[in-house]
Amino acid sequence: MFHFYILYSVTRDSYYIGHTGDTMEERLRKHNSNHKGFTGGTGDWIVSYREEFTTKELAYKREREVKAWKSRKRIIQLIGN
Repeated sequence: MFHFYILYSVTRDSYYIGHTGDTMEERLRKHNSNHKGFTGGTGDWIVSYREEFTTKELAYKREREVKAWKSRKRIIQLIGN
């Protein structure tokens, strides 16, 4: 299975949108590790939303769709539903 996911950090008060073929537990562990990059350094990312897909291409397509919104409001609406 492949996942499209949205993470949230209280420290940064921001969302991160991505997709993965890893388990969500493993992917979250990597995001919360001390590494360089957007999610590195805070260690408080939580999974706010996720969808499962049968192919990597579909998960990536969904990621690109949501990122194209460029709207925090729409992301919050998606998470709330």
